[in-house]
This record gives sequence, C-alpha cells and structure tokens, in this order.
Amino acid sequence: MSVLRRVLNRQKGAKDEQRKNIFHTRCMAKDKVCSLIIDGGSCANVVSLSMIEKLGLQAMTHPHPYNIQWLNQSKGLQANSRCLISVSIGKSYQDELWSEVIPMDACDVLLGRPWMYDRKIMYDGYQNTYSF
Repeated sequence: MSVLRRVLNRQKGAKDEQRKNIFHTRCMAKDKVCSLIIDGGSCANVVSLSMIEKLGLQAMTHPHPYNIQWLNQSKGLQANSRCLISVSIGKSYQDELWSEVIPMDACDVLLGRPWMYDRKIMYDGYQNTYSF
C-alpha cells in the first residue's frame, strides 16, 4: 500500500510542475537548428540579433518602431528593425513570419500572441501543448 501511495504522489507532482513550465522546443531556420519558445504572454514575435547575424538574414527598418518592455530592462528595448524568417517545426509545419529583431539570450525565436492569433493556435495549459 505504501508503494502505491508513493507512486500516486509522484504522478501528481509531475502534473503540477507543468504549471510553471514554458514551451521550449527546437526549430529549423535555413537548415540550422534553433531554439524556440512559444509564449502566449508575449505581445510580439521576436528573433534574436545573434541568430540573424549567424544565418546571414537581412533585417530591415521597422515601419512603426516601439519599445518592448522586459523584466530586467527598466527602459525597455527599442524594436526598430524586423526580419522575415522562415521556420519549420517537425516535419510537417513550415511558416514564414515577420519578427522584431532584438538582442536576446533566452532563445533564438520567440513566438507570441500575434503568431498564435494569426494561425488560430490552440493551447492546452494543463498539458503544456499547442495545436496548429
């Protein structure tokens, strides 16, 4: 009975951990593996400046520059350039989207609410999965 109780307690804890996990995966861009985060709390699609430089992608002036506020930046970052990027996730999903170019260490590509809204993405918070 105590073995069964321990197993059941462990399974419950594993599900509770999903509440705080972000969705982090890998994608392909120009035949290179890149890190990708999907964040429904972000108001922008963002690509890291280092990824743009490494892949030799062309950034262009943003038509409507604005500030992006990050938790560790008191004044925010100026989103004054953007880039059209092509990414693929797995073997069946390919997409092309405009992303703001900013210096970022968390990942190479961050997909936010604009991507989710435009593609009608469905999020299951309990399982931390996205359907598209």
